[in-house]
Amino acid sequence: MPECHTIPCLLSPWSEWSDCSVTCGKGMRTRQRMLKSAAELGDCNEELEQAEKCMLPECPIDCELTEWSQWSECNTSCGKGHMIRTRMIKIEPQFGGTACPETVQRTKCRVRKCLRGPGMEKRRWKEAR
Repeated sequence: MPECHTIPCLLSPWSEWSDCSVTCGKGMRTRQRMLKSAAELGDCNEELEQAEKCMLPECPIDCELTEWSQWSECNTSCGKGHMIRTRMIKIEPQFGGTACPETVQRTKCRVRKCLRGPGMEKRRWKEAR
């Protein structure tokens, strides 16, 4: 028998690579080609699609904070003072993410009037003697 020669399948050129599947970070991209004609006396085992990893700049990570603490006690026992409350940073911003807002708040407080006057100083002086 004369030797049989196979005619390979005909394929189109590869397409351009697709855009990365993500807008930031790690993703995938693909390209394809088409079968123009099947092989004669054989199979066409050529791949028609390829995929590869792609990497874009890191995704922004926004600041994350805990909830506010309770307000502290007023820092004075009489007169005008202040109270504070705080919150902690859970995640620092990265790669252009939203910056952290304030982590300490302060507000005024007023406790009963202080008993000060000219008479009070004299009484204390007498008591100290």
